[in-house]
Amino acid sequence: MARTGKKERRRLLIISLTVIVLLVSLFASMYSSFMQIIDNHKQTVALTAEYEALLEEEKALSSEVTKMQDPNYVARYAKEKYLYSEDNEIIIRID
Repeated sequence: MARTGKKERRRLLIISLTVIVLLVSLFASMYSSFMQIIDNHKQTVALTAEYEALLEEEKALSSEVTKMQDPNYVARYAKEKYLYSEDNEIIIRID
C-alpha cells in the first residue's frame, strides 16, 4: 500500500506541473495579445488625431483653391504678398 501512495503522489505531481506549465503558457500568450491590443489602441488614437488634422488642412487648402479661382483675389494677393504692381501704380507698404 505504501507504493500506491507514492504512485499517486508522483501522478499528482506530474499532473500539477503539467497544469502549471499550461497555465503559465496561457497567461504569457494572453499578456502578449493584451499588449498588442494596447499598442493598437494607442496607434488608432494617434492616427485618428493625424487624420483630423489632415482634414482641417484639406479644408483650408480647398478654401484657398476656391479663392485663387477669383481673378480679383489673385490680383490682391499678388499685390500684398509679392508687392506686385500694375503700370502707373505705386505700392506703399505699412507694417
